Parts: sequence; C-alpha cells; structure tokens
Amino acid sequence: MLKHPNTDMPCFRGALTSGRRGALALCCAALALALTGCNQEKSEAASPAKTAMASVPATVLQVAPQRVPITVEAVGQVEGSREVEVRARVAGILVKRVYNEGEVVRANTPLFKIDPAPYEIALAQARAQLAQEQARSEQSKRESARLKLLAEQKAISQKEYDDAASNLKLANAMLQAAEARVRDAELNLSYTNVTAPVAGVSGRAARSEGSLVSAGADSLLTTVNQVDPIWVRFSLSESDLAKLPERRLVRGSAVEVLLSMPDGTRYPGKGRLNFAATQIDPKLGTQQLRAEFDNAKVQLLPGQFVRVQLVAGVRENVFLVPQTAVMQAEKGRFVFVLDKDNKAAVRPVNTGDWVGADWMILGGLAKGDRVIADNLLKLRAGASVSPLAPGDAGSAAAVKQEP
Repeated sequence: MLKHPNTDMPCFRGALTSGRRGALALCCAALALALTGCNQEKSEAASPAKTAMASVPATVLQVAPQRVPITVEAVGQVEGSREVEVRARVAGILVKRVYNEGEVVRANTPLFKIDPAPYEIALAQARAQLAQEQARSEQSKRESARLKLLAEQKAISQKEYDDAASNLKLANAMLQAAEARVRDAELNLSYTNVTAPVAGVSGRAARSEGSLVSAGADSLLTTVNQVDPIWVRFSLSESDLAKLPERRLVRGSAVEVLLSMPDGTRYPGKGRLNFAATQIDPKLGTQQLRAEFDNAKVQLLPGQFVRVQLVAGVRENVFLVPQTAVMQAEKGRFVFVLDKDNKAAVRPVNTGDWVGADWMILGGLAKGDRVIADNLLKLRAGASVSPLAPGDAGSAAAVKQEP
C-alpha cells in the first residue's frame, strides 16, 4: 500500500483509475451495440420505402388516331327574326289594351283599341257623298244618252251634245273620288283596331288606356319579336377563321351551327348560316355572322346570351389525351410515355385545341404509344412506372398521394 508523501494516509489513485477505465469501456460497448441495432432497424425500415419509390404507380392510356370535328366557339346573342314596332296609324284616345304583355301572339291578333267614333262619323259622311256622286253620275249618263240621239237627228247643235258628254266624264271622276274617300274612311276606321303585324312575343305596352295617341313620331305602342324562327348573332376573329377549311364563311356555307344554353345544356336542333359579312371589321378584326334556328317551343328569347359552336369538317389522324397529361416546359409542351421496359420518357408534342376534357395532339405521338395520365409530379425521365388501367382504384389512390 502506498502512502502519501506528506501524510500517513494510504493512496488509492491507481485502483480508482483502473475502475473508471473499465466502466468507460463497458459503456462504450453498450452504446455501440445500441447504435448497431438502431442502424439495422433503420435500414430494414428504409428498404421497403426504397423498393416502393423504385416504381411509381400511374394511369396509362394507349392512344390511337381519331377523327375529330373541326369546331370554333364564340359567344352569341339571340335576336328576333323580326323586331316590329307597333305604332298607332291614326290619332285618338286609347280606350283599351286587349292583350297580356309578354305573351305569344299570332299575326293580326288585336292589341289595342282606339276610340272609333270620329272615324265612324267620317265614314258615314264619305258614304253620303258617294251616294250624291253616284246620283249625279247617273243623271249625267242619261242626259248624255238623250242628247246624243237628238244630235244624230240634227235636232240640237253639236256643242250641246259635247257639253253633255264632258259633264258625264266629270261626274264619273267625282264618283271615283268619292269612292276613294269611302275607302280611306274605312281604312282609318280599321286602324282603330291595332293588331300584331307578325306572330311573336309581345312587349311591354308603351301607352296606357286613356292616353291620346297620334300618328306621328310619338306613336309607339309596343313591340313584337318574331321568335320562330329565331336568329343568333355572333362574330369570329381572324384567328378562329384560320382554323376553318374555308378561311372565311359565306351565307349558305356547309357548316353546322350548334348552341349551348346559359346553364350548359345543348339546345336541340341545328342552325344554318343566313348572313355573313363580306368583309372583316377593321376595328375589331372579326367577321359578323348570323344563324337561324327553329324555336317552336320558345326556348330562346331575344336578348339572351348563348355559346355558339361551328362544326366545319373533320380533322383526321389526331390523338386525344387528358388535359392533365400535358405539361409545359420552357421548350414547349410534352407528355410522359412508357417504353417497352415500363420506363418513363419525355415526348414533346404539338397541341391543338381542347375537345371537352381532352387535348388534341397534332404531332409527337404515334399509334400504340402509352401516355401517362396522372402522378406526373413524381416522374422523371427513366423512372420505373407501375402502369394502371384507367378507372382502376389504384389510379385514384396514386393521384391522392401526389404532394
């Protein structure tokens, strides 16, 4: 046993140092074993993840060339094929309105009634004057016939007979004028019954009962819009016209005109072009067009906005892929396709217009190519893909996993 040089107490320095070293060695060994176990557990947990990331599940569509209609869309406004202003043709007091505003009326349906009393009196006076002229004409005719016989017998001078013949012609002229005044009075009396000039939808009454109406500029009573057939007015820009085979539309062009209602439903029946401007509007750069539709059920009303679709032929050998399958890069649009080893490859494409939820591909694809439709954010060139059929439950799960 050692002793401290300055004291008589024993010294245990060496023993303590050896004990500490042994304990430290044991702790290091235990820690090394624990770290080794953790590393093994982590490597075992990471192995399935690496295996899963090695193959990306995605929906794959095999494309084939199709025939796609050449369509152009525009916003149009409905207008009546005839928009007629109903005006008073004679002056008077408006005594009655005999139609319901906004209802569909037929041609010659009574709309308003103007006080007819003054025109009935005028007609009676015209007829009385006509009777006078008829009597005068008959008298002149008898006088001319009698004097003619006497003139042939040299019983009167020729001048007397000539005067009688002239009086007969004058009487006949006065008779014709009286007959014209009667027809004029009858016409004015008929104008007191204001009728619809065409069949269509009646408008709001501009004048109320008891108002004094005139036959001048301030004579508007209501309007009537003919809605069967009905017109839709729209215009196409020069870029839209360039998509059509004819490049410019003319009246009678062989195009189908379809309509979509404001709620998105398709209007039954097809229209036909009945007007096309002969030049491009220099201010707007558009061509004014108009189409005609049958509207027996009055589903279209003047002033309504609709979407017009023109179908002007068919485009051959094009491909349709979902819009979600087409991606944008600096050099243009591209899609991911699968090769024979189920590896993803980037394929630049030339796109056209949208067709519903699909994109028209004009170039870059070939018959039988397999296009990846979803889970695109996890893909890169050369990545392995687990192809899923469209509508597969795994396809929807794969899309939900996208960050």
